[in-house]
Amino acid sequence: MTPLLVALAGGMGAGSRYALDGWMRPRVSPRLPWSTHLINVSGSLLLGVLIGLNTGDMWLSVAGTGFLGGYTTLSTASVETAHLVLDRRYGAAAVNTTAMLVLSVAAASCGFWIGRSI
Repeated sequence: MTPLLVALAGGMGAGSRYALDGWMRPRVSPRLPWSTHLINVSGSLLLGVLIGLNTGDMWLSVAGTGFLGGYTTLSTASVETAHLVLDRRYGAAAVNTTAMLVLSVAAASCGFWIGRSI
């Protein structure tokens, strides 16, 4: 039953990512993929909270692996960075990669701390 729940939650996470990206992208500067940053950083924060809670509850696993796994997106971030490189926007590609990594790890760390504090 759990693999099915993870798959369903993953689909819901991917749909949420798609909706948020579609809503946000026309509202921000196209110079960097800000919507992907928001998605990955917020997903990292939420996953950190779930891991920090450390309850072992099946629903937290479904939410973390399924929903947040579908919501966050390394592949989109990689493709967007590749597009920046192909457009010879090397500085923007470096900023995009570095910011995504640093902000996502920082958000996951903060989320873990929050989860442990609850």
